[in-house]
Amino acid sequence: MNFPTNRSLLVVVAGAAMVFNAGCATKKYVRNESAPVINKTNELDDLTAKNSRDIRDVDTRAQQGIQGVNQKAATADQKALAAAQAADQANQAAAQTAGKVDALTNTVANLDNYRPVAETSVHFAFNSAVLSKKAKEALDQLGNDIPNTKGYVIQLIGGTDSVGSKQYNYKLSEQRAAAVVQYLATQHDVPAYKIYVAGLGKDKEVAPNSTPKGRAQNRRVDVQLMTNVQENTAAQNNVSPAAPISR
Repeated sequence: MNFPTNRSLLVVVAGAAMVFNAGCATKKYVRNESAPVINKTNELDDLTAKNSRDIRDVDTRAQQGIQGVNQKAATADQKALAAAQAADQANQAAAQTAGKVDALTNTVANLDNYRPVAETSVHFAFNSAVLSKKAKEALDQLGNDIPNTKGYVIQLIGGTDSVGSKQYNYKLSEQRAAAVVQYLATQHDVPAYKIYVAGLGKDKEVAPNSTPKGRAQNRRVDVQLMTNVQENTAAQNNVSPAAPISR
């Protein structure tokens, strides 16, 4: 009577065992199959988080870059505006200078119509373009006649002795004339366009270069204050020379 019951119980137990084993196997299978997916999902989550951080970093740097570019652009605009203003001023100055140069060109072309009002010669030490005290005094004497001279120009002719090359002496004679120009401009308010300069080097000697005295006389700048205002003949012949200076 108990045998069938035990047999039934055995069947039930066996079936339960099979179901349990099958369930365990299924869970293990699911775990095995789902683990890579879960890992991949986690990787994707990490990657997404990293990308989000990178995007935020890039956006922050981009915003900073844009601000920097805007600041530089603003600075460049300011500099461009300042440059444009400076260019306008330069153009205006150039236009004024061009007008003065044209006037000077006409003046130089018509030097024959000018007569000397006062003249002097300033002399220099050997290989020097520095004005001496006596040279400045002579220029001051001539400069006193400038305010009373209408339609005037000043002609400067620089010279040297024969020592040195021709090119070097041309440059030296121009430097000596430039020293006179600077002195007249700063001390007597003579505008540059009123001055006609020629550096002749050793080409135009006023004394023989064979002696120290002659060479000293050739190291000079001849200065003439001239006007195109025609007066009577007696006035035209009245030139007030300043005493030449030698060293």
